[in-house]
Amino acid sequence: MSDLCFLSAVELARRVRAREVSAVEVLQAHIAQIERVDPAVNAMVTRTFEGAEADARTIDGKLSRGEPVGVLAGLPVAHKDLALTRGVRTTFGSPLFADFIPDQDTVLVERLKAAGAVTVGKTNTPEFGAGSQTFNTVFGATRNPWDPSRTCGGSSGGAAVALACGMVPLADGSDLGGSLRNPASFCNVVGFRGSPGVVPAWPSQHAWYTLGIVGPMARTVEDIALMLSATAGPDPRVPISVHRPGADFAPPLATDLKGKRIAWSRDLGGLPFEPAVLETLDRAVPVFEDLGCTVEAATPDLRDADAIFRVLRAWFFDSQHGDLIRKHRDQFKQTVIWNAEEGQRLSGADIARAERQRTELFHRMRAFFDRYDYLVCPVVQVLPFDVNVEYPTEIAGQRLETYLDWMKSCYLISATGLPALSVPAGFSASGLPVGLQIVGPHLADRGVLELAWAFEQATRWFERRPPTV
Repeated sequence: MSDLCFLSAVELARRVRAREVSAVEVLQAHIAQIERVDPAVNAMVTRTFEGAEADARTIDGKLSRGEPVGVLAGLPVAHKDLALTRGVRTTFGSPLFADFIPDQDTVLVERLKAAGAVTVGKTNTPEFGAGSQTFNTVFGATRNPWDPSRTCGGSSGGAAVALACGMVPLADGSDLGGSLRNPASFCNVVGFRGSPGVVPAWPSQHAWYTLGIVGPMARTVEDIALMLSATAGPDPRVPISVHRPGADFAPPLATDLKGKRIAWSRDLGGLPFEPAVLETLDRAVPVFEDLGCTVEAATPDLRDADAIFRVLRAWFFDSQHGDLIRKHRDQFKQTVIWNAEEGQRLSGADIARAERQRTELFHRMRAFFDRYDYLVCPVVQVLPFDVNVEYPTEIAGQRLETYLDWMKSCYLISATGLPALSVPAGFSASGLPVGLQIVGPHLADRGVLELAWAFEQATRWFERRPPTV
């Protein structure tokens, strides 16, 4: 039964629909895996096994009667502990919400349920999703299954670990500054930051905000596509919804890549990197030439991307958390307080400048992609680090000033608004995973998936299982 836990979501869904295995059997295998492995990694912080068993029985009943089921029927799924889940504790990693039980689901959770996915629990996240290191005072730290003494990244860290350990075949997450891509890189899974509005985010106090998105995580690119087929598409409650149906993302993803032009940016214009990260990626990039692509060293003009991200993130943090911080300052970690207070100091002119700069950045990226079909670059500037360290303060001898600085290789891409994906790209000499970031032009989400799938099939790093399991 434990072999079921490492089947792809695509294959597992096929077997359930064909009644080669029941939804209940699939669920029981994953529950056993959670109970066996999670004590060592602390990824699944809230469990909903009783409700999951009822849902699995319902799916088996429909299949036995020949009734239609969704494309994710019988697949266990876990939701990030930032996502509202009706009737299920949602803490945001904060002691202020340790016992909060929402009365509604997010759109993403709604759609997963409608597609037949079976919710088994909630995955750990740092406090309010702030920072790419998954720990909080409610549940503690989530550990990397490749080396439990190290962090899994974040903020969708619990989701990445649950996937890597075979606890679920699919998980959801969110990404503002790298929160789907960073933990995917650290854990040898796939995280996809789609174009804003491809997967609608609701409820939200900031319906027009495009820096943060919600989306899928999985062990394979094809599984990402399957999950998108159920969760993408417009929603009338979300004004930035992209009017493209989920079916447009459905597998298969095979396509002819001959002649595709790839820009390889080794350091995104001079960012510091640990040598082991670059050494691993240098071995991976030639694969694209084997696939028939042309690869050229090139970096887009990302000037102002850092300032854009910091201003719009700080504005969001003050808007989202400022009032609570002023009432309960002692209940927040210092990095969240700092980021919100940075936002409080912003003027209207500061925000207007950032919006103008972001428009100029968009057009520079548009021109860049007139020459290239894809941008390929590192996901993270460091290998997974000590789980007891909140964030790196130095990379390759370069001092870092804030808790954000080590995430630049992700968040500079966030500022562009373009689709980006982290795909497993190999392991360091010390045995730690390293992801490769694939970025596409405006709204070229499916193209990113197609290139990532071809790279994944050629390298097959996703087949490795971590020592923890």
